[in-house]
Amino acid sequence: MKIWIATGGTGGHVFPALSVAKELEKRGHKITISTDGRVWDMVKNGKPEHARVAFVWASGVGAKSKIKQLIALSKIGVSAVALILRFSVFRPQRVVAFGGYASVPAVFAAHVWKIPTFLHEQNAAIGRANKFSMRWVKTLMTSFETVQGMPKQSKANIVYTGLPVREDFIKNANAPLKHENKILVTGGSLGAQILDEIVPIAISKMKNKKIFITHQTRPENVEKLQRFYAEHKIHANVLSFIRDMASSIIDADLVIGRSGASTVIELETIGRPAILVPLNINPDQAANAASFAKLGGGFNIEQSKFTAKWLTATLDDLFDNPARLDKMAQKACVKNLAVKKIADTITK
Repeated sequence: MKIWIATGGTGGHVFPALSVAKELEKRGHKITISTDGRVWDMVKNGKPEHARVAFVWASGVGAKSKIKQLIALSKIGVSAVALILRFSVFRPQRVVAFGGYASVPAVFAAHVWKIPTFLHEQNAAIGRANKFSMRWVKTLMTSFETVQGMPKQSKANIVYTGLPVREDFIKNANAPLKHENKILVTGGSLGAQILDEIVPIAISKMKNKKIFITHQTRPENVEKLQRFYAEHKIHANVLSFIRDMASSIIDADLVIGRSGASTVIELETIGRPAILVPLNINPDQAANAASFAKLGGGFNIEQSKFTAKWLTATLDDLFDNPARLDKMAQKACVKNLAVKKIADTITK
């Protein structure tokens, strides 16, 4: 079967697409992956051995400038026309989109040629690009059991599949806590200023001084945080980038961070309690954190309520009650069969 996979924009869209592409190629299907220039190298380097890569011209339309919005829409329109023409020659039997504006042209071209189209939503609240594409989609596959913001007029089948994660997370699913008093602090690829401001102060005031911190932050904040932790005799490893995130999460008894879809699903796959502070301008992150907290795996706290006083009291309570951390870890754990479920849904 010839299967066209559309992705692009960010790693959050690309990594799940590549995981599914590899599984589909193992099953004997011919794969083409379309993506935009922002993640071209990521796709080229991570694609299955025999997959082809096609370029699409696309960028987000969320800019405040009307001119930039028109330019972005023009790019998507040009790419849609190009794919309509391409599909007239190379007619895929399935089109699978992993969200972001780079996937819209392939979804529309598939609609024109009446090709069965599948869309995957990473977050617990549907994104703008996916919401726009839903009018042309046969099946929506979701990372979370419930998804907020679904268009009422949509007639798509909804299938809960979960979100694909890298193999090193799958191999360590449901790993028991080590109880070594380790906390992982991560604010995503660029760090999070609020975590840098609140977490060190809160930890310095904890009753338990035998805490070890791995703190991922912005490059410009590394030296400042190292100095603070050293002055307060707190064992800390401050980094601007964590190369092996799976090992860092496995080693942690508790994670403090943002609530992007990949982060939340990685926590659920391994089974780790967490304090999640959603980016306050991002409804997707708020929905992801709410879903995780509903499991019983941790806390969903608004940024305005995330204070050093609250965090110190919470950390003292958790590390004084290791059995509670164990219970949270067990509740957080969700078996991840996403790659298989998505591949089965596409090919059945």
